[in-house]
Amino acid sequence: MGPIKNKIVRQQLYLKDLQRRKKEKLEKRKDRAKEEEKNPETKAARLAENVPQTIESKRVYDQTVLQDEPDEEVQAEIQDDEFASYFNEERRFPKLLVTTSKRASRKCYEFASELLDCFPNAEFRKRTGNIEIHEIAEAASKRGYTDLIVLNEDRKQTNALTLIHLPSGPSFYFTLSSIQSAKEISNHGRSTGHIPELIINNFSTRLGLTVARAFQSLFIQQPQIQGRQVVTIHCQRDFLFFRRHRYDFRERSNRPDGIGTGLQELGPRFTMRLRMVQRGIWDNKKGEIFFESNAGEESDRRRFWL
Repeated sequence: MGPIKNKIVRQQLYLKDLQRRKKEKLEKRKDRAKEEEKNPETKAARLAENVPQTIESKRVYDQTVLQDEPDEEVQAEIQDDEFASYFNEERRFPKLLVTTSKRASRKCYEFASELLDCFPNAEFRKRTGNIEIHEIAEAASKRGYTDLIVLNEDRKQTNALTLIHLPSGPSFYFTLSSIQSAKEISNHGRSTGHIPELIINNFSTRLGLTVARAFQSLFIQQPQIQGRQVVTIHCQRDFLFFRRHRYDFRERSNRPDGIGTGLQELGPRFTMRLRMVQRGIWDNKKGEIFFESNAGEESDRRRFWL
């Protein structure tokens, strides 16, 4: 039988064949369900064999991926890195300075204001004149600040964040996206002045550990639990998702104790992507680059750095 030239007839035959295949597939699933109901071990074996592949499971091998228990070399590096003073017995308290790029817009100032609300013991200083970042860092270090955040914007849109650990670095450059202020989040709550709890999640490499410790050093390590506030920085496929919530306790009749728990988002929410790490204070021209994310490397979706 030659090819069918009539388009309508071809479509009808194709739909009939499609329906037939769907019916056969459904019958096979029903028969398989009956067999697995009689023999649960068959279902367990099938699920064990048919594990779906994900981008994370196909991740390119990275020798810097940390084990559940860090080895002695990593532990020695951690005890002697730039952030060690925030995790020892003395527990140094951070003091954060937030500023913006030159001639920033109102939106950038509003975003800076919301960041101040997230980080305890943070202050804002307006950037005036032609003062450069390394000059700001030097002056901030003399005044006792331990970290500096500089918000950058392009075409009146906040698009980047530079985090500098004082007095001697390192410096991190992140691009920002998907920024939403608290007023743009539906049913958002209002924050209080309590010190939040910090949750750092899914940083699995040596570089990721350094980035995680940089964020941990921005928060006081003794949260005020009565405030019920939590800041989460979740890393997934090298995107860092920043969220802030408050634990919410409500009366629930279907609970044994009559109390149900939930989360109320406080805002802001935004996404970061690490683009560069420099040793020392940030310098666009002469800075010593420790890590840089190149556009060509991002074409491989299975390669993750954090």
